[in-house]
Amino acid sequence: MSQSRKLRLGAFMRPISIHTAAWRYPGGTPDANFNFKALRAYAQKLEAGKFDAFFMADHLAVLNMPIDALKRSATTTSFDPLTLLPALATATEHLGLIATASTTYNEPYHVARKFASLDHISEGRAGWNVVTSGNPMEAQNFGREEHWEHATRYRRAREFYDVVTGLWDSWADDAFIRDVENGVYFDPEKMHVLDHKGEFLKVRGPLNVARPVQGWPVIVQAGASDAGRQLAAETAEMIFAAGGHIKAAQAFYADVKGRMKALGRDPEHLKVLPGAFVIVGDSVEEARAKRAKLDSLVHYDSAIASLSVMIGTDASKFDPDGPLPDDLPETNASKSGRERVIALAKSEGLTVRQLAQRLGGYGGSAFVGTPETIADEMEEWLMTEACDGFNVMFPFLPAGLDDFVDRVVPELQRRGLFRTEYEGKTLRENLGLPRPENRFFQKRSDAAE
Repeated sequence: MSQSRKLRLGAFMRPISIHTAAWRYPGGTPDANFNFKALRAYAQKLEAGKFDAFFMADHLAVLNMPIDALKRSATTTSFDPLTLLPALATATEHLGLIATASTTYNEPYHVARKFASLDHISEGRAGWNVVTSGNPMEAQNFGREEHWEHATRYRRAREFYDVVTGLWDSWADDAFIRDVENGVYFDPEKMHVLDHKGEFLKVRGPLNVARPVQGWPVIVQAGASDAGRQLAAETAEMIFAAGGHIKAAQAFYADVKGRMKALGRDPEHLKVLPGAFVIVGDSVEEARAKRAKLDSLVHYDSAIASLSVMIGTDASKFDPDGPLPDDLPETNASKSGRERVIALAKSEGLTVRQLAQRLGGYGGSAFVGTPETIADEMEEWLMTEACDGFNVMFPFLPAGLDDFVDRVVPELQRRGLFRTEYEGKTLRENLGLPRPENRFFQKRSDAAE
């Protein structure tokens, strides 16, 4: 991979942090879910750090977990992304604004209209994270007793994408002539009625919003299943991938980019951004101490319940301040997941309490160290084709965000791995993605030649 390649950096902004105990960390912002001034400041800090995008995760139900665990979760409620992001658009100029919207519990006309509006308000910085929803509680909020099964959700998602993008192409870019003298606002020849009739959806169109500034908002996807990878290869321009081990990331990267080639798509037109939970210290030891402090704030009752599920046996009977027993009973728990838990406990010498709180807080892969060691790891991932960048997850806010922008970003820039200025005005321009042609009016102009 060429040294000229630059890292792409998104920010995973579940309002406080993906870590369960972040809201309890000293100096944190416990009310960030509904503190617009704080969220606006976070977005502006990300823009100062030249981040590509602010990504707002979403779910359409209170999380599906026991009430004793739920009552300790800061992600129980949050702003609706498509209400928050237009407000952040007025407070920023370059930062991309990506929101999650489910294809299972929305109608395509709603999604097309809202994202087209966000793209105009932000002057071309919108992105749509396409999900099929995974929380069974969501079904019950939308008049159903249970989710559609996995394959059905993905078939609907593929059709949903076709309809939304078709609606975005309802108008030619130059349809609105606004001829004041002759009293003609738009050219009827440059309006397309979609008239879609499919397996799941029936949508007439046209959309009552002009074509988005970017043609289409950037399409983002996060599925890791075979169906998810295929949907991404067919449609996505950015993937928020799971972190994991670098070897697994390299295999995922090669698989999805290979599927794109088979479909005739340019692999450079999809950016793979694994999650990166990053904790910065003056030394590796200090960074690890920050992680230990954060993990220690996870309530033990919730933590031990999570550990019990992962290893398939009741861990509450173990000595919390002793090591994980070597003679764990055989269970029906995932063997690979169980082995990862055991390996983690042994490699870091964690007690049962520390292990439970680690997994109950955030159990994914993490970059914990100095700006230099973190940059080393990120550079290795980029240069060995494990990623095109990272979807950065901050351990606590605002300090974790400040640490990354003020300390890690300058080190990445010093190495020539990250931009010092934005390349363009739109999210597509900054990501190096092409602007989609209008499928309807491009064909018409070709036919006329």
